[in-house]
Formats: sequence, C-alpha cells, structure tokens
Amino acid sequence: MAAGNDHKVIVITGAGAGIGRETARRLLGDGHSVVLAGRRRKTLEETADGSPGAVVVETDVTSAESVRALFGAVRERFGRVDVLFNNAGVFGPAASVDEIGDSAWREVLDTNVTGSLNCAREAAAMMKAQSPQGGRIINNGSISAHVPRPSSVAYTVSKHAINGLTASMNLDLRGYGIACTQIDVGNAATAMTAGFSQARQADGSVRAEPSIDAAHVADTIAHIVSLPLDVNVPTVTVMAREMPFAGRG
Repeated sequence: MAAGNDHKVIVITGAGAGIGRETARRLLGDGHSVVLAGRRRKTLEETADGSPGAVVVETDVTSAESVRALFGAVRERFGRVDVLFNNAGVFGPAASVDEIGDSAWREVLDTNVTGSLNCAREAAAMMKAQSPQGGRIINNGSISAHVPRPSSVAYTVSKHAINGLTASMNLDLRGYGIACTQIDVGNAATAMTAGFSQARQADGSVRAEPSIDAAHVADTIAHIVSLPLDVNVPTVTVMAREMPFAGRG
C-alpha cells in the first residue's frame, strides 16, 4: 500500500473500461487516490467498485471547459495532482484516406489529440504551480504511432500526433519537475480490441492476432508511477510477442 510520500493523486481519463479500468484498479490497490474521468458515470462507478480511494468525475475530454472542471475538482479536493494517465481514445471507422468521412475524422482527432492536449495542459499547469512542484504525465500512444494498420488513417494520424505531443511536453516541462511518458500498447485484450480476433493484415489477408492481458499494461504503468521524478521513461512498448509489428508483417 502507498503511504506517506509514496501516496499520489492520479487522474485517469477513459477510466470506465479497458486499460483505463485495469490501471485504475491496480493503482487503487496500491493505495493511491485515483480520479476516474470519463463520459459515463455508471461505468466509472463500476470501475471504482466502492473503493474509498476513488473519485468519479464525469468528463468529456474533447471539451476544454469540461476538462478545466475536472482539474478544478481535483484541485478543490486534493490541492495537487501527481500523475495524469491520458488514456481516453477511440479507434474510429476502418477507412483509408479517400474514404474517411468528415464527422469520423473530427471525432477521432478531437478525442485522441485535442482531448489529450486539453488534459495535459491542465495537468501541467497544476504541476508547475503546486508545491512541491512537478508530476508525471503518461500519454497512451499505440503501436499505430509507429506502424499503421490497413484502413486506419484517422487513428494512425492521431497516434502519430501523440508522438509529437509527448516529445514537446518532455522538452517544455522537464525544467519544472514534470516527467512525460508515451506508452505504446499492442493488442491488450479489451472490448476495443475484440475485433482483432480476425484482423486485416498488410498483405490483405485476415487472421487472428495474439493478445495480452491488460493487467500487464497496468503493471507497467504502476511501475512508472512508482519511480522518483528524477527518472523519466520517455517511451515504452508493451505488446503481444507474436503480434504483427515490424511492417505489420
């Protein structure tokens, strides 16, 4: 259990399911205070499962106003934030560049890119102003931040943008005691990745892909959270050993 200086105030977006839920429960089990942010109160409360360390805040990360309200609630309750796990995201439809629709493009970019920026901006401002200064921001990237799947232009572009966001944050925030990580996950078993039981490959074939338990992603995040702030992990990849990655082959 976290105690004393080991206890942290942690904000997790997209905490109602998947990696967000798994990570929240792991960090709650470690004794941290975890603010569960997401659009649906019911699923957030299911993640909390009655834990006294959990705080539920309905949040739409695409709305700057909603995100400001989230961090305002964190400030009022705890007076500081030690970790942000920027996890909220959507896949969007399967579509190539000539097929992606206007609304689908906006939804993916608004959630995955603007949503991450909205949350990182508020967290960084708090971390710079609080005493003691500093904190840790972990952005959920993807294998697709490096190598795309077929017909995934919106998602792939959004995750390449997370590369730039994380790199810029590490440069701009390192002088304020803020460490930034991008975690790239490959085929953690969640509802979002259920479709990978039959996934289209780069050569046009369709076949099942191996996956890993999302608990291993949560374990990795918990380790990063446990590190002192003079240690940074700029990037880390957690993936199924035999999944297609290099060239998606």
